[in-house]
Amino acid sequence: QVQLAESGGGLVQAGGSLRLSCAASGRTFSKYAMGWFRQAPGKEREFVAAISWNGGRAYYADSVKGRFTISRDNAKNTVYLQVNSLKPEDTAVYYCAADLAITTEARHYDYWGRGTQVTVSS
Repeated sequence: QVQLAESGGGLVQAGGSLRLSCAASGRTFSKYAMGWFRQAPGKEREFVAAISWNGGRAYYADSVKGRFTISRDNAKNTVYLQVNSLKPEDTAVYYCAADLAITTEARHYDYWGRGTQVTVSS
């Protein structure tokens, strides 16, 4: 069992930056690939980024490539999402998720956090 808790969201102006964190409970965090997803009002949850268990592989949605960076610190049981050059269309609730294999598909993830709100003003 893995419990996840996101933090770091907030209100930021367009062009600004945030660092989202996802803290995981349990000793098995390093076995899991981690993903970030987001959901805007009235829209489906969408993939943002994913990272393998050791950080050796990372995938990004085309919409965030070059602006967002996913990383992890297994010693701290934490995965991060650095979000730069934010746009109003990045406004959403951001969720982290854990799965034993790296994937961009939300349906494959076994564990989810409750999310953190990111609001980007124009």
